[in-house]
Amino acid sequence: MPDRFRFPTRDTICNAGPMSNPQVTADPSSLGFDPSRFARIDDHFRPYVDDGRLPGWQVAIMRHGQLAYESTYGLRNIAEGTEWSTDTIVRMFSMTKPITSVAAMILYEEGRFQLKDPVSKFIPSFGESRVYRSGSFVAPVTEALTEPMRIWHLLTHTSGLTYGFHNNHVTDALYRQAGFEWGMPKGMDLEGACDAWAALPLAFQPGSEWLYGVSTDVLGRVVEVISGQSLDEFFRERILDPLGMTDTEFWVDPSKQDRFAELYFPKPTGNARGDGPSANAAVMPSAPLDKKPTMLGGGGGLCGTAADYLRFAQMLLNGGELDGVRILGSRTVDYMTRNHLPGGAELEAFGRPLFAETEFSGMGFGLGFSVELESAEHKIIGSEGSFAWGGAASTAFWVDPHEDLIAVFLTQLLPSSTYPIRGLLQQLVYQSLAD
Repeated sequence: MPDRFRFPTRDTICNAGPMSNPQVTADPSSLGFDPSRFARIDDHFRPYVDDGRLPGWQVAIMRHGQLAYESTYGLRNIAEGTEWSTDTIVRMFSMTKPITSVAAMILYEEGRFQLKDPVSKFIPSFGESRVYRSGSFVAPVTEALTEPMRIWHLLTHTSGLTYGFHNNHVTDALYRQAGFEWGMPKGMDLEGACDAWAALPLAFQPGSEWLYGVSTDVLGRVVEVISGQSLDEFFRERILDPLGMTDTEFWVDPSKQDRFAELYFPKPTGNARGDGPSANAAVMPSAPLDKKPTMLGGGGGLCGTAADYLRFAQMLLNGGELDGVRILGSRTVDYMTRNHLPGGAELEAFGRPLFAETEFSGMGFGLGFSVELESAEHKIIGSEGSFAWGGAASTAFWVDPHEDLIAVFLTQLLPSSTYPIRGLLQQLVYQSLAD
């Protein structure tokens, strides 16, 4: 792995109290930044730890293929007093989704499917799906599909599939009743989960609305069926190993458990930071995640580091290639990162006003990413054409092709809607540009 994409090991980090000194591989001024303005990022987010809102955090910024700024603050495990270091491993949750989307498009480039193919071609149970029309979760009234659920519906979250934790619609209640809220029924694998979701009513006819849900998990099963491999095997062979993402997996090897961050919930009262062990037990049936889980969730199962995710993001920014290894064709990446909502609609108009890992105003959605359409409407400084996503534990990343810039933010507080971290981070990153 070239040094420009390698974070320092814990043995080489100089710690100042609970914060690691920033690590850079180039003079930030030569990359177009005013280095003195980076201090505003730390000054803003340090109090999140000091007053108990977050356990710890990490921010990394790359431009022109070089690490311009990186900083950590706080703890990855409060009970043990373990500092957050640059090689800390976290639950990525929905930052898994872009990786699953890339996996699918690798198969697309091989001619293994077309975007308009019905999902039932690969998962037959979806050919029997019904759509919610009226009634309660006790006695829902459904209707037949007028449009098959297609692969592009999965990639764009327009399938009608939902999440149980939305707590907003009858279909959400049906998911919870079936054991799908933040987790899965014990012992269920991805194949079983897909058949269970296919038997539950869709929230709407496919292609008619945008709704954040288990679409990317179903997409992960499509990858398994087409490739003949389990999702972790496909990821490792086609994406993770080629990109040198050595710390990214659906579990954390016992030899790396000392780097694995604890997961926290907000407290019901007082400071928002909660008790880690109870949060882990509630969200993940196997809290240590020290072996391969039964459920390989393409929508939220990976664990990994900032260094690994920077490599994935740099591959996308490079048009599908990194260090001489090509994962996707450049035209495919361009196609994935344009708005695919029907008629060029914005999420504000086409999406249900529920939780998602992005703002809705001024935003569209591509094949696996939110896409910035109009920064003036978004009301956060940025660039049209930037693409991004985040994770339920308040992690986030974005790629800005116009500025040749990548930013990654890691912490472990669930849910991500607890604080408006992402927009504030974005305005603090862009204010540091001076070229």
